[in-house]
Amino acid sequence: MKFKQFNHISALLALGITLLLQSCATKIERRPNIVVYLADDLSAADLPIYGGTNIQTPAISQLAADGLVFNRAFVASPSCAPSRAALLTGLMPARNGAEENHSFPRESILRLPRILNQLGYQTAAFGKVAHRRDAVKYGFETINLKKNIPELRKNVKKFLEERNDDRPLALFIGVSDPHVPWPSDATVDPKTMTLPPKLLDTPRTRVQRSRYLQEVKDLDAYLGELRELTQHHLSEDPMFVFSSDHGAQFPFGKWTLYDEGTRVPLVVTWKGKVKAGSRSNAMVSWIDILSTLIEVAGGEVPKQLDGRSFAAVLRGDTDSHRDRIFTTHSGDKKMNVYLSRSIRTERYKLIFNPHPEFAFTTHIDLLLRETSGDYFKEWLEKSKTDTKAAKLVMGHHGRPELELFDLKDDPHEQINLAENPDLAQVQRELLAELKAWLKLQEDELTVFHEPLMLNAPETWVPRK
Repeated sequence: MKFKQFNHISALLALGITLLLQSCATKIERRPNIVVYLADDLSAADLPIYGGTNIQTPAISQLAADGLVFNRAFVASPSCAPSRAALLTGLMPARNGAEENHSFPRESILRLPRILNQLGYQTAAFGKVAHRRDAVKYGFETINLKKNIPELRKNVKKFLEERNDDRPLALFIGVSDPHVPWPSDATVDPKTMTLPPKLLDTPRTRVQRSRYLQEVKDLDAYLGELRELTQHHLSEDPMFVFSSDHGAQFPFGKWTLYDEGTRVPLVVTWKGKVKAGSRSNAMVSWIDILSTLIEVAGGEVPKQLDGRSFAAVLRGDTDSHRDRIFTTHSGDKKMNVYLSRSIRTERYKLIFNPHPEFAFTTHIDLLLRETSGDYFKEWLEKSKTDTKAAKLVMGHHGRPELELFDLKDDPHEQINLAENPDLAQVQRELLAELKAWLKLQEDELTVFHEPLMLNAPETWVPRK
């Protein structure tokens, strides 16, 4: 019954968008070329434009100097497939159908490339724009799935040099950096770097962070090349959008609803339209990007979407957008059978974990790979004798039903205030609002696989 209802909604949505686009197409004088550049597993806090101190990213910093930096941009879900599905449909995971990682939206859901096609755009996707081979299903006209930087460099350059289409171009490019596996060598000194406060400081943690940061430097270098290439081949400076699908693959980052997992970089340049060197405190979500690009391309945004256009923020007409950010996580196959839902306001975040009896596990702690998460062995060993280490390891695996954070006083979300009587009213109101939103979303809090239980550590603590 639920599936049929959503099909009905999707059909109406598709019809409504088609009619709106057809009515607006004749009114458009100039549609900008659009370039969207996506990183893979990059936390905003690691970039100098957001206060990061470990590396320099000159191309990203130049992009920021040329355009608008969003201080508070968030994804809909902190794993690859649902995050990218939300971007490309403008709908939250429960509404588009891509809830857990490696899933895909329902076939009846309209997608951004097809909308842009109807608005008169040529669409092309290179690298990891959708998840794995899903770009084919989204309706991009040109698709090349090679996602490492040398292949992207060659393929995107060839495409632009040989392109003879008169339509404006919507070009989406997704690098695989800084997704694992990380390289064995890095130019970043692991000994002098700073670590996020929620990570345990061990030698191997520092080595793996340095390798992760090396890939951030690599994706930054390609960004500089890409801007030069697109400015040369496109008749006017394109609208350029840079972001990441979620945070880095470290504990309390990817797969979690802490800011380290859900807050991402978002920088937009558009010469003559977006003020250079500007910043915005407007809270925006990845579901808003689809609506924004529709408006920028000259279409009218349908009201049935979850996303709302922030084009007014781009124009400088306002510095506010959302007063609530909702995020959801429904797991990553059998590696992470865990549900979380959250609501974030200007000051507070409430995370609802419906099954605190489940053990939170990920590829990090279950696989202990030499190219990514092997530092967790040091965490486990240290937890046997060190109180801080033991607390971090258990905080990684075990989450209470409710987590409440005061983001003003505790921006790194280290102090859970869910039991604080002074904030009891705040907690009640946020939880009621979150549950009402879940009901509107028809989010059934589905558990997609058999979970590992917190009281059975023999099933999830790696054995020697």
